[in-house]
Amino acid sequence: MASTTNRVDGTATTGTVTTQVTAKGRTIIDDTVVAKVAGIAARDVPGVYALGGNASRAFGAIRDAIGSSALGQGVRVEVGETQVAVDLTIVVDYPTPMMDVATAVRAAVTTAVTELVGLEVTEVNIAINDVNIPALNGTVDDVDVRDGRVR
Repeated sequence: MASTTNRVDGTATTGTVTTQVTAKGRTIIDDTVVAKVAGIAARDVPGVYALGGNASRAFGAIRDAIGSSALGQGVRVEVGETQVAVDLTIVVDYPTPMMDVATAVRAAVTTAVTELVGLEVTEVNIAINDVNIPALNGTVDDVDVRDGRVR
């Protein structure tokens, strides 16, 4: 998903982005805040089970157990002066149509970042890296499915 060219206006910064400069001062929003806004918006979409790859979800479970959470898990942002590009890795609930989930996530992230942060979203790239298959007694994560059978 990563691109070798800049996907946003101006020079992408590391750590912070200035979103507003007025006679009374400037407003600086950290890149991690933009990632969290995108992550929260994506998680709220029906059919999204989790964000991030297997390793980041495992670390997320450890963080959750000690009372800390990473709302930007599975989210990467490239922020410019007035624009942002977002890359998301998600896990989708089975049997939710994956393209429908991706379309809804893209719309939710674009709306949230535009309205809450004030940046124009140039693109939202989504990688679906897993599917969550509900079992009879709860939820099973990382299930091996071959030939239509759950193992």
